[in-house]
Amino acid sequence: MRIGAHVSTAGGLDKGIERAQAMGAEAIQIFGAAPQSWRRKAYAQAEADAFRASAAAADIWPVFLHGVYLVNLATSNPDNLIKSRDALIHDMRLCSQIGAKGVIFHIGSHRGAGFAQVFGQIVESIRHVLAETPDDTWLILENSAGMGDSVGSRFSELSAIMGEVVSSRLKVCLDTQHAFAAGYQVATAEGLAATLDEFEREVGLAHLVAVHANDSKCPLGGGVDRHENIGEGHIGRQGFQVIMAHPAFRDLPFLLEVPGFPKEGKKPEGPDKENVDRLKAIAAAVG
Repeated sequence: MRIGAHVSTAGGLDKGIERAQAMGAEAIQIFGAAPQSWRRKAYAQAEADAFRASAAAADIWPVFLHGVYLVNLATSNPDNLIKSRDALIHDMRLCSQIGAKGVIFHIGSHRGAGFAQVFGQIVESIRHVLAETPDDTWLILENSAGMGDSVGSRFSELSAIMGEVVSSRLKVCLDTQHAFAAGYQVATAEGLAATLDEFEREVGLAHLVAVHANDSKCPLGGGVDRHENIGEGHIGRQGFQVIMAHPAFRDLPFLLEVPGFPKEGKKPEGPDKENVDRLKAIAAAVG
């Protein structure tokens, strides 16, 4: 189990490694460019090679990219669908360039149309992205909290997509906050066992490649995507002790996407050393 975090690469890819080292992160997730924009950034091969070397020297691995927040493979807007596919293709190619494992992304929202109505479009889009990208990259579905008719809050939806696409390159990232908000009780031993039994039946634990480690401002089943710092939310420290003690997660990277704690009167800036240290302490305590 490696404890990592989403880090900023503002100022250059190498800055992500520096920020990870400052907080003690052992694995990282980054954006390929601004997450709220369709515009993607091209990196010179020299910068990509320098990033690979810096990550190796710092012993920071694995590396993941997170897809653009605008991506929606369930959209009814043809232009946005094309932009969504193109953004994922760009980021997947960047993964190959910099030695990252793959792109973790939100599938999108059907906006009330229903999962069945958008299912074929999602499957065709994923097949297209996989066909246009290098074989050494993964496309990684992230479970959702269910907010705004988002796809993937139920493991059965992830299963249906994976079963139809049929690709060894299609993987899953489990977000603890999203699962909790969607009604999966991951904070107790009994609830987590039931959750992972369902995950194994529907998706298969062999396809799980990362965990987004986030506490929840939203109560169980509240259906809202609201992350909280480790130990400060409804999952709590005890909940993360349960999660990190489970053998299903033993060899997976835990990636923080939490708001962070304020420092010296400054606003929180996302995952920080305090949250990394909290997860490391829990991991050490559960063996």
